[in-house]
Amino acid sequence: MALFNSIPKATKSLRVLARLLGYPDAELRGHLADMRGALHEEKALPPQRLAELDALIDTLVRKEALEVEADYVELFDRGRATSLHLFEHVHGDSRDRGPAMIDLAQTYEKAGMYLAEGEMPDFLPVVLEFTSTQPPRESREFLAEMAHIFNAIFAALQQRGSAYACVLGALLELAGEKASPVEIAAEESIDAVWQEPVVFDGCSSKGQARPDQPQPIHIVRKPRPSQGAQA
Repeated sequence: MALFNSIPKATKSLRVLARLLGYPDAELRGHLADMRGALHEEKALPPQRLAELDALIDTLVRKEALEVEADYVELFDRGRATSLHLFEHVHGDSRDRGPAMIDLAQTYEKAGMYLAEGEMPDFLPVVLEFTSTQPPRESREFLAEMAHIFNAIFAALQQRGSAYACVLGALLELAGEKASPVEIAAEESIDAVWQEPVVFDGCSSKGQARPDQPQPIHIVRKPRPSQGAQA
């Protein structure tokens, strides 16, 4: 019993991680400062991981809204390896996916939580919102059951050099698993950003954005598929 009593409560951290994996619209970005504060107040994660999450939040604050949103769609909505729909990694398009969805939704309902219209029960932010309501022991065990999926997404995000990898790294640690640190990319100086490289035919190779550059249960966000849930 003493072992499980030593498990830190991570309610706020799980909810912040759920939010960070949600679509980065204006509402979410407006709460980034509060989310940062909650992570540091709860201290459920080690300093290195908190620093990585700070860097992700800084990126979401610094970049233009359209760029942040386009990056998110490109990263999470257009590839199976980085999909935030957990059963995509387990069942793919097989017939087992439907019954698994029903079972998970029933798990939420037994806890008094109900999905909003259009919400998918296996969407990771929804799963994390549910997990945040559970006692520390049950929460860690529930996360541990999904650790192999987190590891797969974590590896895919690292391969793409995405700052979002730190969120999956944090989840692995809250599940009691080991996760490697995520490299924090240093910001370029203003001079470096605007420096023109050697070019040909008068066409600069810098300054052109690439399209591939790199919610608690009560939330019902603006209509958009596969996000959050409500009590």
